Amino acid sequence: VQKMIDKGTPVIDLDTLIAPLDSINVHTFLAPDNEFMGASMTQALVTAMGGKGTIVMTQGALGHTGAQGRAKGFESVVKNFPDVEVLDTQPADWDVSKVARIWETLLTKYPTINGAFFHNDDMALAAAEVMKRHNRTETLIGGVDAMPPAIEAVLQGRMLGTVRNPSGRIHGGAIVAGVAAVVGGEKTGEGIPKSIVTDGPVVTKANGEGMLWMQKHFLI
Repeated sequence: VQKMIDKGTPVIDLDTLIAPLDSINVHTFLAPDNEFMGASMTQALVTAMGGKGTIVMTQGALGHTGAQGRAKGFESVVKNFPDVEVLDTQPADWDVSKVARIWETLLTKYPTINGAFFHNDDMALAAAEVMKRHNRTETLIGGVDAMPPAIEAVLQGRMLGTVRNPSGRIHGGAIVAGVAAVVGGEKTGEGIPKSIVTDGPVVTKANGEGMLWMQKHFLI
């Protein structure tokens, strides 16, 4: 990557930092607001729990900047609710098989888990299957990404919600930035912010159908 940058090729980084922005001269870095996503989904869970009870966070990979932000968001919310007990925050490294093993153990260890926040939808859906096998479907589940299978699970009541990782905006913005750099005379990076943070809403039963349509047409 550094060789491309040194040759004057505009490099646009998406979603996960290649390196700290102050140490690598990428043209721009586009990413979701991971801390906001973690906080907003956790807030929805805690609100649905009535501000009390037990909750679990199943993390992605600890070295992933997105997972780090989502964990920060989770922690920023639960610290404000003294009656919410965090039972577990293990990383599952985005691995659905590992998620299944972790949740087999958690469901055996804890007779009541009121809420569960997962760093992505794949892990949330994998854990939901384990909960279903154990007849523990009372746990409120929140995910991240708002991929179609998760939105369907929200509409069906199998998940409380999921927060949209706005890939349409991220990838669309990268294309616009690339065109601006090569065609529009912004090759030096002038006029393009070094960091562009995109946002996405929490998806619930109330807005799920609309979010499916917007995602299909790359609007969010």
